[in-house]
Amino acid sequence: MADRAPYKIWLMRVLFVTHVTACMFVLLMPLQTLPRAWAGPDLILALSFAWVLRRPEFVPLPLLAVVFLLCDLLFQRPPGLWAAILLLTSESLRKRAPGLRDQTFVSEWLTVTTMLITATLVYRLALALVFVEQAPIGLSLIHLLMTIFAYPFVALFSEVFLGVRKPAPGDLDTLGSRI
Repeated sequence: MADRAPYKIWLMRVLFVTHVTACMFVLLMPLQTLPRAWAGPDLILALSFAWVLRRPEFVPLPLLAVVFLLCDLLFQRPPGLWAAILLLTSESLRKRAPGLRDQTFVSEWLTVTTMLITATLVYRLALALVFVEQAPIGLSLIHLLMTIFAYPFVALFSEVFLGVRKPAPGDLDTLGSRI
């Protein structure tokens, strides 16, 4: 079993990158020629936060940095700003993960909601300080709310179909030591 632990970690990392790449591909497809009046959820962010809270060893900091920076570049956001904010947010969630392990899903969801709201406010404030044109506040609120409401479905999908669940007390981590 000890020889399969690194294999499982790398397999889950590849699975994470595969799902993120699929989300990017769908978001970049030109399905409409007119701009939409609403914004969908940020599934990449929800997936990242769900995995960071459930199995932090599957999504290390360098992997998240590459994913978030690539998203900034592909989605034409200011390069590095949103990525840096999300890295700080995900590391804060990573430190809170052991305390949330014994809590209910509602407390996890409230923690993620608080972090999403904080990250969005910091991002908009940073853009306002340097006078960068931003999306309308209504559109940003819709995007934020859609991401918050999509988080339970992404967490459920991660747990049921991908096997990324919170460790129970007494479980062994992927390296074989007790959690």
